[in-house]
Amino acid sequence: MKKITVSQLLTAILIVFTGFTLYSCNLDGPEIRPIRLEDVNGNYKGRLITIQGEVKTEKIKNFKVKKDTILFSEFPVDEIVKTIVKDPLKAEAAIKAVGKVNYEMKYTASVNTASNVVELSLAPKPLVILIPVEGGTKKAEVGLIAKQKGFFVGMDGSLRFALTAEKITVDGTVLAPYETINYNFPFCVKY
Repeated sequence: MKKITVSQLLTAILIVFTGFTLYSCNLDGPEIRPIRLEDVNGNYKGRLITIQGEVKTEKIKNFKVKKDTILFSEFPVDEIVKTIVKDPLKAEAAIKAVGKVNYEMKYTASVNTASNVVELSLAPKPLVILIPVEGGTKKAEVGLIAKQKGFFVGMDGSLRFALTAEKITVDGTVLAPYETINYNFPFCVKY
């Protein structure tokens, strides 16, 4: 008869126990909570990447999302003003004079349960800015569009969307030549 030593018995028990442990880890996974339309609502802080031609800037922006509206208390207008006012010193003075620009953008939302996201069909309206320049005021109307849907991702609770300033009209005249301005919000989180 073959004798089993204590070390062989402990090794066998350890191997069986490790197998069960690894198998149970395989069954565990993150619990994915189903997403709802209301999950989008809240105050957000996120990275804004602005691209105009070869120039790329990054800032942190705050905004609020309500039932059907994205609200900016400080919409980024630096690139718009610099496009209209070519002189750098006058442009900086105009940016300070314009101050904070409020902007509201409507959206319709739908839940994509397969991907656990809320899809946002953005409906931006034109942004109107009064720019004080050389003792007068220029009325700029910026045509904003959303080329793709925005998304609220249920897994990490982030909001992602992008806008494009397709054209600018200054005092009724379309600005030409004009290089489009892209506003990308690749990752925004609630705070």
